[in-house]
Amino acid sequence: MTELDSTAFELLGSTGPFAELVSGFNVREPQLRMAAAVEQAIDAREQLVVEAGTGTGKTYAYLVPVLHSGKRAILSTGTRHLQDQLFHSDLPRVCEALGVQPKLALLKGRSNYLCLHRLQLTLEEGRFARRRQAAEVQAINDWSGRTRTGDVSELSDVPEDAPVWPRVTSTADNCLGSDCPSYRDCFVLKARRRAQEAEVVVVNHHLLSADMALKEEGFGELLPGAEVVVIDEAHQLPETAAQFFGLSLGSRQLQQLARDAKAEHLREAGDMQNLPDSADALDKAAADLRLAFGQGNRRLPWKDIRHKPEVESALADLRSVLEQLRTWLETAAPRGKGLEGCWHRAEQLAHKLARVCAEADGEYVQWLETYTRSFAIHLTPLNVAGIFQQQLARLPATWVFTSATLAVGQDFHHFTGQLGLHEPHTLQLESPFDFQSNSLLYVPPALPEPNSPSYTGAVMDHAEHLIEASGGRAFLLFTSHRALQAAADRLQESEYPVLVQGQMPKRELLRRFRELGNAVLLGTSSFWEGVDVRGEALSLVLIDKLPFAAPGDPVVQARIDRLREAGGNPFMEFQVPGAVITLKQGVGRLIRDAADRGVLVLCDPRLLNKPYGRVFRRSLPPMPLTRELREVEAFFAAGMTDKGEQARA
Repeated sequence: MTELDSTAFELLGSTGPFAELVSGFNVREPQLRMAAAVEQAIDAREQLVVEAGTGTGKTYAYLVPVLHSGKRAILSTGTRHLQDQLFHSDLPRVCEALGVQPKLALLKGRSNYLCLHRLQLTLEEGRFARRRQAAEVQAINDWSGRTRTGDVSELSDVPEDAPVWPRVTSTADNCLGSDCPSYRDCFVLKARRRAQEAEVVVVNHHLLSADMALKEEGFGELLPGAEVVVIDEAHQLPETAAQFFGLSLGSRQLQQLARDAKAEHLREAGDMQNLPDSADALDKAAADLRLAFGQGNRRLPWKDIRHKPEVESALADLRSVLEQLRTWLETAAPRGKGLEGCWHRAEQLAHKLARVCAEADGEYVQWLETYTRSFAIHLTPLNVAGIFQQQLARLPATWVFTSATLAVGQDFHHFTGQLGLHEPHTLQLESPFDFQSNSLLYVPPALPEPNSPSYTGAVMDHAEHLIEASGGRAFLLFTSHRALQAAADRLQESEYPVLVQGQMPKRELLRRFRELGNAVLLGTSSFWEGVDVRGEALSLVLIDKLPFAAPGDPVVQARIDRLREAGGNPFMEFQVPGAVITLKQGVGRLIRDAADRGVLVLCDPRLLNKPYGRVFRRSLPPMPLTRELREVEAFFAAGMTDKGEQARA
């Protein structure tokens, strides 16, 4: 089948329904090519990998052939926010244009749904660290009588990161299943039933990976029946899959068990005082182990800390009190289903604790992650390719993987190798935006080497001039929190509003950035992607360094060691490709619409003075390159002149 034979090509063309029904719809040649490729993959039941540059319109490019095919489909996105957008906005619009009415369902992980039983336990317990938490629980209780879905995103009055949510939602560990007194009204159960009956189901990568790896999310009955699986934002999938194909034990799981055991004790076995005492002991033992790990937020190999005397002692205490609580819960289990569930959880956590602390084989890396008041011990596979390929082999559907950032230059091997995809069809589509006319790439001259102590200061010297030239409207991306904080300190006296990651939730920061119109936003890590600011509010994106993964990260270091042992070149085979993908994500924040204009500033001198810099440059959009600040100033001045002429006209 050629593109001209494609039905999807016709539907998205100038005479198709979208041109007539969708306001502002423009025919885009890359979108047509992608739609035709997806349609062909569906017909032939093949694997397809598509890199679709910003502005391609990839969502419609896969939705149109999927919905037109009438096949049962699963659509997986990177985040819950993108899930909501796909389900509530894009899908209904495409269905209307095509004149089809398939059964649609939105399915999230169980932690996204209110648990009526746990809400009741929390209300009965009545203990809250702050008055605000009591008010939030009451707001949740009032909402529980109104909501039809129980999706916590409906309740905007309670922040999504509020500490109260884990107390009123369930996990695979603490769910009572059919023994729950609220089973018939369970929102998770209702969502799963809708998904099982639907023809198109929208999930996210966490849920998809959890089901593949664990079969504990109630989604296993859906995947085998799917004829088409589309993975959007596919560049995120390898790392997400690694989380779920491994094993983790965290202090929050232990402390949640302690809290639930005490709550169920009050309901079902109030005379067994030894039980809450044991639960308190577990809570304290988890806190003591966190103290034994030392201060600060860290990620380090488990072998570097496991044999420290204070850690060994705290671990021994944790094992002892967990076993003690397990014994009491076994005795209490006949009193009620809640206590029985806690008993099984105690057994599972004891098993997890033994596994994550035991000597791992060479296919996994053991590592520790610490936060201010919590910790997690992880057992992570070094490579998920074999595991993922096994999953694909048992699910003979069409698989479409798409993102704006999958290739290194024109090579897809880094991505396909991570997932074990064997010779899939690949398609690379450049953005339809006019980067030659509407953008400029500036590499500042005379910067020190990135490992120099004076580097961030030198970057900010340039940044201050650039922010002045752009009139604010800037997004500064950093590769470390330390550089981010140094930049924030430097800009305290800026004449422009300065917004810093961590000041408030990401969504609120972006809302304020758009509304202010001349702000400077500083971010790192998660801000490299998922930021969509169109128009004049964002005209300058500055990136401080090429975003190589920190070699001190235990998972990164273990993968480097594995490649080196196998005779490979970890830098060129792993570190550079990973940094290229991340850089492309950051660069993609600048031009989000055909009318956008802006300057990309890449401060890292290695882009031009190292041989591997060519790999990065080949992966960037076709932006004119300059090293002259006056050319940047002229670019912004020209934009101001254009606006003035438009206003006079």
